[in-house]
Amino acid sequence: MAKTRVVVVDDSALVRSLLSEIINRQDDMQCVGAAADPYIARELIRDTDPDVITLDVEMPRMDGIDFLGKLMRLRPTPVVMVSTLTERGADVTLRALELGAVDFVAKPKIGVADGLKQLAEQITDKIRIASKAQLKRLALPVAAPAAPSADAPPRVAAPASIGRLSTEKIVFIGASTGGTEATKEVLVHLPPDSPAVMITQHMPAGFTRSYAARLDGLCRIRVAEACDGERVLPGHAYIAPGGQHLSVERSGANYVARVQAGEPVNRHMPSVEVLFKSAARVAGPNALGIMLTGMGADGARAMREMREAGAWNIAQDEASCVVFGMPREAIAHGAAHEVLPLAQIAPRLIERLRGMGATTNRV
Repeated sequence: MAKTRVVVVDDSALVRSLLSEIINRQDDMQCVGAAADPYIARELIRDTDPDVITLDVEMPRMDGIDFLGKLMRLRPTPVVMVSTLTERGADVTLRALELGAVDFVAKPKIGVADGLKQLAEQITDKIRIASKAQLKRLALPVAAPAAPSADAPPRVAAPASIGRLSTEKIVFIGASTGGTEATKEVLVHLPPDSPAVMITQHMPAGFTRSYAARLDGLCRIRVAEACDGERVLPGHAYIAPGGQHLSVERSGANYVARVQAGEPVNRHMPSVEVLFKSAARVAGPNALGIMLTGMGADGARAMREMREAGAWNIAQDEASCVVFGMPREAIAHGAAHEVLPLAQIAPRLIERLRGMGATTNRV
C-alpha cells in the first residue's frame, strides 16, 4: 500500500524535526519534506506533490493563514494546522478551518518536545483522516465593488419565523472533522424563535469558547459555551466545552445543561454518544437529531436510541461531508430518517419544526 506523503511546514527546527520523526515512525506515512516558511514550502510542495500538509499558524515572511488561502485556491491539499493554545491561536485556527483546513492539533504551551511526543497518536490519526478528506477548491477572487472582508458574516437570507412551538422541542447536533463549518451552516439559517440547540463538536479545551463567540456574531440565535446547571432556553445554542461531556437533564418543566468531566467515550470528550443518550432519555419525541461530518462512529448507537424514543433524525450526505464516517455509521445503525446535503439540513429542520408547531396549535 502506498504511504501517505506528508510535508511539514513550521518555522521551529525542533518542531519540524519532531513531526518528521513522528510521521516517519508510522508504517503508512512518510515525511517527504520539511519547510521553515511558506516560500520554501511552495517549492517543496510543487516538487513532492504531498497527500497532506501540516502547517504552523504563525510563521515569518507569510503567516499560515495567507499561505493556506492561496493553497486552497490554487492547489487544494488536505491540511492539518498546528496551533498554539492561546486565544489568538484559537481565533486564527477557526479562520483556517473556514478556509478549508481539515483539522488542527493544539501545540503544547510548554515542553514542546515531550508535548508533541504525547500527541503523536492524535497527530498521526488526524493526518490519516485528512488524507481521505473531501476538499472543495476556494473560489478565485474576482473584482467586485465593496467586497466584504474575510471576517464578515456570510450573506444568508433572513431566517423565517418558525411560529408557535412547544418549548419542549430541542435540537441535538453531533459533529467532528469538518464539523465547525458544517454546524455554522446549519445555525446561521435558524430564526430567533428556534428551539434550543445542544451541540457536541469534537474540539479540545481552549477552542470551544472562541468557536462559540465566533458563531454568536454570525447567527440570529445566541450561541455560547454551555455551563453546568444553566437552564436551556429557546433561541439559544449551547456548545460542549472542550474536554468535558455535555448532556441534558430535566428540572421540572425545564431542560438543564449538564457539563461534566469524566472518561472519554468512544475516545472522545466531549462525546456525541453522551449528548445523544441524554436526548433519548430526557427529550424523547421532542428531540430532533442531526449528525454532521466526522470520522468514526461516535454517537451512532445513541442516535438510534433517539429514534427508538421518538426523535426525528437527519444525517448529512456523503457528497457534502468532509469525512463521511459518523453520518455513515448513523445511517448503518438505522438511526436516520433522512439523509440530506448540508445546504438542505437547516431548511428541512425548519420545515419539520413548523409542522410540529402546527400540530401544537391544533392541540
